[in-house]
Amino acid sequence: MLPPELPLFPLPDVVLFPDVCLPLHIFEQRYRDMLADALQGDRLIGMVLLKPGYEAEYEGHPPIYPIGCAGLVTHAERLPDGRSDIVLQGLQKFRVLDESRDRSYRRAVVEPIRESLPSGAAAALRDARHRLEALVAPIVERAGGEMKIPPSIPDAELVNALAQYLPLESVEKQALLERDGVIARCESLIELLEMKALLQRSCASSKFSH
Repeated sequence: MLPPELPLFPLPDVVLFPDVCLPLHIFEQRYRDMLADALQGDRLIGMVLLKPGYEAEYEGHPPIYPIGCAGLVTHAERLPDGRSDIVLQGLQKFRVLDESRDRSYRRAVVEPIRESLPSGAAAALRDARHRLEALVAPIVERAGGEMKIPPSIPDAELVNALAQYLPLESVEKQALLERDGVIARCESLIELLEMKALLQRSCASSKFSH
């Protein structure tokens, strides 16, 4: 269960998903303050994505997407110059309801968003997982890697991990995070990868036809 308030860590290119680990480098003073307070408390940080055009207001309170994901600081290494390397473990989605500005960093009143698998939906998720893996394999191969996904990884964790780590635009990842549940997220990710594969084939065909 999330607390009613969370410190916010808004970034322009990072989206955190439940059950996924995220390494981060903390260097701005306001986020050093945020980390220090989190480590002295419940070790929770709310990751949110900055909306396009944030640059003009970056030092202040640029607009953010209202849906984020809380993460638990599972590892924190303070460096000699005061910066820190941390690892966040994604826990739960939340909606930002309000913000307070009484600290050097942003804090928000949040509403937890539960994601539970409906009864009898496990088979549908497993089928969607297989379709997703078939789409991801060529992407990994083109990048020079080899598809090695242990079957022991739970379906929901795999979907969230792929949503976070596949080479997608930040706004695409944000849209996936906002989907209502892991099955909807998996289906949307499949549609997105199918569309990208179709565009790639179309571009290749156009290139060779000239």
